[in-house]
Amino acid sequence: MGNMTAVARLRLENIVKEYPGCRANDGIDLTAAPGEIHALLGENGAGKSTLMKVIYGVIQPDEGALYWDGQKLTLQGPAHARQLGIGMVFQHFSLFETLTVAENIALGLPAGEARNRKALDERIRDVSKHYGMALDPRRFVHTLSTGERQRVEIVRCLIQHSRLLILDEPTSVLTPQEVTDLFRTLRQLAEEGCSILFISHKLQEVRDLCHHATVLRHGKVTGECDPTETSTEAIARLMVGEDTPLTTEVPPAAPGEALLQVSRLNYRSNDPFGTSLKNIRLDLRAGEIVGIAGVAGNGQDELLRALSGEALVARDCMRLDRESIGQLGPDARRRKGIAVVPEERLGRGAVPEMSLVDNALLTASSRGLVRKGWVTYQRVRDYANRVRERFQVKSAGIDAVARSLSGGNLQKFIIGREALQEPRLLVASHPTWGVDVGSAVAIHQVLVELRDRGAAVLLISEDLDELFQLCTRMGAMCGGRLSPLVPTESLTIEQLGQWMAGDFPDTDADTDGSEGGLNHAVA
Repeated sequence: MGNMTAVARLRLENIVKEYPGCRANDGIDLTAAPGEIHALLGENGAGKSTLMKVIYGVIQPDEGALYWDGQKLTLQGPAHARQLGIGMVFQHFSLFETLTVAENIALGLPAGEARNRKALDERIRDVSKHYGMALDPRRFVHTLSTGERQRVEIVRCLIQHSRLLILDEPTSVLTPQEVTDLFRTLRQLAEEGCSILFISHKLQEVRDLCHHATVLRHGKVTGECDPTETSTEAIARLMVGEDTPLTTEVPPAAPGEALLQVSRLNYRSNDPFGTSLKNIRLDLRAGEIVGIAGVAGNGQDELLRALSGEALVARDCMRLDRESIGQLGPDARRRKGIAVVPEERLGRGAVPEMSLVDNALLTASSRGLVRKGWVTYQRVRDYANRVRERFQVKSAGIDAVARSLSGGNLQKFIIGREALQEPRLLVASHPTWGVDVGSAVAIHQVLVELRDRGAAVLLISEDLDELFQLCTRMGAMCGGRLSPLVPTESLTIEQLGQWMAGDFPDTDADTDGSEGGLNHAVA
């Protein structure tokens, strides 16, 4: 460990935060020393996000005390936290894509420092180079890769002289090579005395990086450990208890006949920051899970839109059971047995302010829930209750609004809502992103059960362990191109990492978008 001293950088004593019907933090104690990389672990809904908001000054605790460098204080807000040297990199980056790197960083600085652009540019270059995260301050954010955007967030904190850096799921959007680079930077920061709070569901990464771990369950600290001397299973047990399975049994697949065939799919995105698809070719067979890896923003969202019917493409470039479906919209594709789990839970997967009952109706209306134009609400309620009970969704009831659920529980509800419709083809994008080990195992089990009942599953994910565990075949997307899909056992993680960076041959010369695809605005 780096520059450890007797006085803790951050100390929390008996932190309590209550919301109506929920005690999110229940008497939490936590200490982070200078130079320490400290993991904060727990299930979805365990209280981690609430605790980070307390540390960053977003909310005030109802009880307890926060000590900074040995002095008790009350944070007045995030700006006060930043002045003290507390920086946070959120799971969802807070960057303006139409601004440059320097302009984004300037937004968090005092007016005097922000106005001197020449000096700021030099500071950005010096700091980013010092920590092995080279950045061009004049580049626009929309031209940066996901890994480079994360660098901007971290450099912004370092320029503000952060002495405590909070990282929320920082590796969920990175290639294996970028994770290695990030860990090198974090170790250097720790050696120089910076304290780091590292939130992650990837327990092997916690073991590789962190000096100490605090585990939360139901808002309370259930244990602490030295990750370097504790197995991933033991850490997981502290998180989820003894009754929750930690792994998914994945028997060998028995693929059947071709179900979906996509050939020469080109799609020009209307989003100025989107990624156009170039000559996508893939086939899915009944009874198999096929995986697509890739760093976010490389065409995965556009591919999901093309497969779901949100984006219309050339009629014959997509066939389901040899029937052309490229010009069918989402409802028509659902009636043919295509179900979709989008990456964005709130907004696309579920409407935040609507109840679980109404969210169940959104995609399952054709399953006997609407008769002759009339909604049969008792049937809808029964269906929502089946989803909640079958998939162990923790909520205040089926009338709870979607935004009140933790990320993992909302994801289980969305997956369950689609799975109970017995789809022939399920397209699932990042289904376990940001969920705890128990929820991830439950979601994996659903995918395997669908596969074994004869469905085809296309799994789009940034979790490489998940892909290698579940998929019969897999490949990667980069820049709107799709690599070959090869048997999983023949693919190494190093080769997959190269493919994620775009190092694979074109499948065909037809990549200019002039044939085989339409702009989605064309009917």
